[in-house]
Amino acid sequence: MIQRALITGVSGFVGGFLAEHLLDAGNALLGCSPDGRWMPESPEALASRLELIAWNLGQPDGLSNEATRAIRRFAPNVIYHLAALSVPSQCGDLEPTKRAWAVNVEGTRQVLEQAASLPSRPRVLFVSSSHVYAPVTVESPRVTEDSPVGPLHGYGKTKLAAEWLALEHVAAGKADVVIVRAFQHTGPRQDACMMLPQWASQFAGNHGPVGVYTRDAQIDVTDVRDVVRAYRMLAEKGENGSIYNVGSGQSRRTGDILDLLRRLAGDDRAILETRPGPKQDPIADIVRLTTLTGWQPEIPLERTVADTLAYWRNRNN
Repeated sequence: MIQRALITGVSGFVGGFLAEHLLDAGNALLGCSPDGRWMPESPEALASRLELIAWNLGQPDGLSNEATRAIRRFAPNVIYHLAALSVPSQCGDLEPTKRAWAVNVEGTRQVLEQAASLPSRPRVLFVSSSHVYAPVTVESPRVTEDSPVGPLHGYGKTKLAAEWLALEHVAAGKADVVIVRAFQHTGPRQDACMMLPQWASQFAGNHGPVGVYTRDAQIDVTDVRDVVRAYRMLAEKGENGSIYNVGSGQSRRTGDILDLLRRLAGDDRAILETRPGPKQDPIADIVRLTTLTGWQPEIPLERTVADTLAYWRNRNN
């Protein structure tokens, strides 16, 4: 299926990989970023392969008349809504910050309303998060799409509110939406505020102790290049109004990932845990996704870690 895809947040980490994947699949693309510019980390080749417009989702008037006309001319049949304030620590602790609510919730409203206004209504693939789930236990960490929701922090609360907004539009017949609950994903080009690149940037740079939060967290982590394949498949095959977990389906201990990175780096320097102790994240049940699409993660963790380390070594040279 040839798509005409609009990607919000195309200049971000996942957006760049999604754009590369869709272009390789023969899709036509239009991209949005807050200021109509690429990030320094964005692949140079993307700038020559797709048009980029400005859409500041944190502002109610963040889409100009000119950009609106560009979207109508392009006539997307799918919108991948990735744009978000997606670093949890930047979204507020117990309650969302005003900016997180403006971008993640009201920004999603803008995308849904823009989709509804187009002459030929596109499908919207909305990227939500595993952070919407209620806390899990070590004894029962696996979650299906029907597991209880109950986010404790601002980021998860904004994503859940945006999900409800999307489902309201579906129920009213105003939108065709597929919701993705993305679990942790990583790889080269990811910002160093996230777990693996934070570690890899330290191994590639300074020679002091490597700071990590804890070795004893259990997480579900997937390579970003596998994740964007799942997004494309769900945009093509997902059911309107349905929710799909996208993750590896495996529980991994952060200390084991750290040990793998140390071996690949050939560096046995000291590790400093800043928030030691056990932590249990939700682990994805991906039966709904795999049954519908046949998708499975293909990139082994060792390659993800090696590619991320190589990226930071090259960046620091």
